[in-house]
Amino acid sequence: MKDPDHGDKPPESGASAAGRSEGRMGASRGGKGKRRRRKPSGSPSAIASGSGPSGEAGRPAALNEAEPSRKRKRRRRSKSARPQDQSAASGASAPASDAALSDKRGAQKRNRKARHRRGLQGRPLASASNPTTNLRPGGRPGERSGDAPRPRSGEAAAQQQARPERLGAPFVAPGEPPAPLYAALDLGTNNCRLLIAQPTRPGQFRVVDAFSRIVRLGEGLGASGRLSEDAMERSVEALKVCAAKLGARSIRRRRLIATEAARAAANGEAFMNRVAEETGLELEIIDRETEARLAVSGCSSLVDRETRSVVLFDIGGGSSEIAVIRIGENRSSRLANHITHWTSLPVGVVTLSERHGGEHVTPQSFEVMVREVEAMLAGFESPSVDALASGSYGGGFHLIGTSGTVTTLAGVHLDLPRYDRRRVDGLWLSDDEVSAMQARLLSWDFAARAANPCIGPDRADLVLAGCAILEAIRRRWPSSRMRVADRGLREGLLTDMMADDGAWRRGRPRRHQRSFGSPQAGEERVKRHEGTEA
Repeated sequence: MKDPDHGDKPPESGASAAGRSEGRMGASRGGKGKRRRRKPSGSPSAIASGSGPSGEAGRPAALNEAEPSRKRKRRRRSKSARPQDQSAASGASAPASDAALSDKRGAQKRNRKARHRRGLQGRPLASASNPTTNLRPGGRPGERSGDAPRPRSGEAAAQQQARPERLGAPFVAPGEPPAPLYAALDLGTNNCRLLIAQPTRPGQFRVVDAFSRIVRLGEGLGASGRLSEDAMERSVEALKVCAAKLGARSIRRRRLIATEAARAAANGEAFMNRVAEETGLELEIIDRETEARLAVSGCSSLVDRETRSVVLFDIGGGSSEIAVIRIGENRSSRLANHITHWTSLPVGVVTLSERHGGEHVTPQSFEVMVREVEAMLAGFESPSVDALASGSYGGGFHLIGTSGTVTTLAGVHLDLPRYDRRRVDGLWLSDDEVSAMQARLLSWDFAARAANPCIGPDRADLVLAGCAILEAIRRRWPSSRMRVADRGLREGLLTDMMADDGAWRRGRPRRHQRSFGSPQAGEERVKRHEGTEA
């Protein structure tokens, strides 16, 4: 009689039948716990398999098929508790068959468990326009349910990935929407910079996207009083990149500003109209007082807690802002509220280097630049150094410098192989260290400055003009230490917008929001600020 499955093959031995029975059993349990039904076979091979051991440790295959699946599953779970003599009577092929079946069941069990233990995958942020689309239960924005790859059988343990450390992740209270995005753009005399960020802890934010390019908008401005065509073309190209970045995200609020070059140029307003037509961005030309306040707001976290007075300066491309800050016992969350005196000098690294030459600077020409800036500072009425260091202004003071000049000095001081903002921002430099770095830069020629990775060819002709402005400030306000800030107007813009929106207050748990008004008041506040979006 022919076997319907195997043609003219004779009836199989017990070992062969056991292997085939095991294969059928595995096939019946394929998929997600579903058992495939098959037609009962009355072949001699199936009957003959009852005389030998099968996949159930010596049980005939026919009994396995007739027995309800629930009982078979229960018997498989308790297989390890069976008497040893039963397995010994099953013959030489039973241990091998049991081992193979055990390995297979173990892999299937690990697979089932691994589905519930998969680690999170690092993903880009989800678009803020629809931040909750396809969110995985318990996940955060940007992590979709289908992002984590499903490990194959036998690889689950090896592919388990640890959850990434969520440094700086925005706090979202239960039931609260994800943190909104804010954007700040600063078109200066030398640089075009953009930051897109979202609030995290009170007073802090996390940068989502950034852009910076040297455009030298103020090139030739001191001689002609107008923005050159090449400078405007470079700036428009950079602003198109910024417009693309802003258009790719849903921004809750944004503020786009232009500073000294657009402020002083005779064709500054015409250039703003050209920018609006070609890029769709409407830039605001701010005055010098606003620029000084924004620079202070951006550096509020760098003021030493033990200090009661600070002189903060921002050396720009076409102007330099200086603010005297007095901090009393009641420190405000906005450092700009503590400004007592401020000034804006109509000189920056671009304008000063064009007047005196930036490529070939001698100690004599360097001193001439310092004297020019000192003459400008002579007309600035501010508290004396003794008054800042003692008396009514509190105990001691220090300098804070925010500009490419001071960050370059810090990078050279650290001898960095390439500029690293994380190591520079917040660095303390002593008065002797600043003097040593200035002398070192002054001893280099243009080629040596351009070859330094923290300066580069774009700043090689500007850095000594910035050092001359810094030296004049240090002579006016001598201090034993200076703190370096790799931050400025963009950070100030973001901080002010987030504070105005109450972004950090809304980010706290609801039990801490009772003192800030009812939910209805919060909704009215949101609507009011939505109406002022740029």
